[in-house]
Amino acid sequence: MQFSHVDTECYQRFLDEFAQAYPDSLNILQVDKGRFHKGKDLVVPEDIVLLFQPPYCPELNPSERLWKHLKAELKWASFKTLTQLQTKVDQLLAELTPAVIASITAYPFILDALSALKAV
Repeated sequence: MQFSHVDTECYQRFLDEFAQAYPDSLNILQVDKGRFHKGKDLVVPEDIVLLFQPPYCPELNPSERLWKHLKAELKWASFKTLTQLQTKVDQLLAELTPAVIASITAYPFILDALSALKAV
């Protein structure tokens, strides 16, 4: 999903669509403490748990590694229009496989925690 901005309404739409896409599992989303993640009007679907990371710790957020990967592909590129940039980002995202995403974002402490959960 692409938005021109991020606010509680946009995040609500994302959560609702995410919950519909994965209705048969409990989904834990690691998020920072951005206002839109905690908006008073936000209704978190029952199959989603928001796991808030400590403040000022972007290194703990797997999505930051993903953005670093994407930015590395874009840093020497020049685009004449925003549409060209969006097209390139869409292409890069489409090329990401689950294995590539895991290799970029799989912090050992997250994998250890998930392994511990499976053992329970």
